Amino acid sequence: MKNEELILDRLDRLENKITPMIESARSIKELKEELAPRVNEAVQALIVELADVESDFQLEDLLYLTKKAMRNVNNLSYSLDQLKNLIDFATTAEPLFKTTVPQIIYYLDALEKKGVFHLFKVCMDVFEKIGDKFTPEDMDQIGEGMIRLMDVAKKLTSPKALDFHDRIADMPETIDLSKAKDVGLFGMMGAMGDDDVKAGLGVLLELTKAMGTLKE
Repeated sequence: MKNEELILDRLDRLENKITPMIESARSIKELKEELAPRVNEAVQALIVELADVESDFQLEDLLYLTKKAMRNVNNLSYSLDQLKNLIDFATTAEPLFKTTVPQIIYYLDALEKKGVFHLFKVCMDVFEKIGDKFTPEDMDQIGEGMIRLMDVAKKLTSPKALDFHDRIADMPETIDLSKAKDVGLFGMMGAMGDDDVKAGLGVLLELTKAMGTLKE
């Protein structure tokens, strides 16, 4: 009886160990039966998708791509690092964009209402017409001329030149042409006694001397 009890005890222990394995196998079988249709559907879908690219896909291309990727692992790693930096920048700058973009839109809208963009369009149309009318050589000549005109404008706006122009501009208010009379030789000689005439002749002589430079 002792041996029989020992055998039964061992059989019980074996049964206890085998029972979880049987349950696991049964669960695996049930899972397999449930997944089998899904796997078949996935395989069928994969076959259909591969059929679409069959004419464009070559195994040699896949091998070439694999080798090229293996040779450029460092470049791929660098690209991923840069992409991460870009994502970090976008994440950091997102709050700033949320406040800045509306202000930019408001500013551009204000420029639009003031007609700045219309003026810009008109200027572009003018440039286009200039380009149609003048050759590049003409534009070079005009550019050189504009530089010289700017030099002339600089001289005309010097303090002495502005003072000279201002005095000339005041002359029409001091002249009454209705009092002008014909003057002959003796009249000129008589007028020489007038201090204003003398001063005017002195200015005229200075201007005449200065006009001598035009001959050059």
